[in-house]
Amino acid sequence: MNYLAHLHLGGQQPEQLLGSLYGDFVKGPLAGRYPLPLEAAIRLHRQIDVFTDSHPLVLQSLGRFPRERRRYAGIILDVFFDHCLAAHWQDYAEQPLEQFTGRVYQVLAAQADLPGRLAQIAPSMAADDWLASYRDFAVLEQVFRGIARRLSRPEGMDGALELVDALYAPLMDDFRSFYPELQAFAGKALARV
Repeated sequence: MNYLAHLHLGGQQPEQLLGSLYGDFVKGPLAGRYPLPLEAAIRLHRQIDVFTDSHPLVLQSLGRFPRERRRYAGIILDVFFDHCLAAHWQDYAEQPLEQFTGRVYQVLAAQADLPGRLAQIAPSMAADDWLASYRDFAVLEQVFRGIARRLSRPEGMDGALELVDALYAPLMDDFRSFYPELQAFAGKALARV
């Protein structure tokens, strides 16, 4: 799952929203690095990743990619699943997407000390409304190019948009089957916090 899904699943309190994003930018042990609610949200992010990466429906989705693209399939699928969520947000959330993303950006702006690369990208994320922009399939081309710039072998992302376009219907079906299960998993985990 990419940013939007983690934010949607990780709880709505400011510390939970922050931790839902920090999970992609904070590595290693957490004990005492952050306030307990923030650490709990980072741990939930990691649990969501483990659940997702081992789920049969996600493995099925990854298996749809040509063998020579499998190394990058997980990255591409994470982004595509955020597109699926944004495009069908009303099926999974009560609050309109723009209200939700606006609140996320407010929480980010109020946090003076964001970790690492998140501090660099947060202003652009808010200014360009990255999270809601995933609704537009064509935007994924920019997302894939941005990811490619950070990879040691950027050519692995070449043609990613065309690939997911060709696989759009079965991947969307996979998402629609998988996401409610992920929501249930995250909901149970949140209830234990």
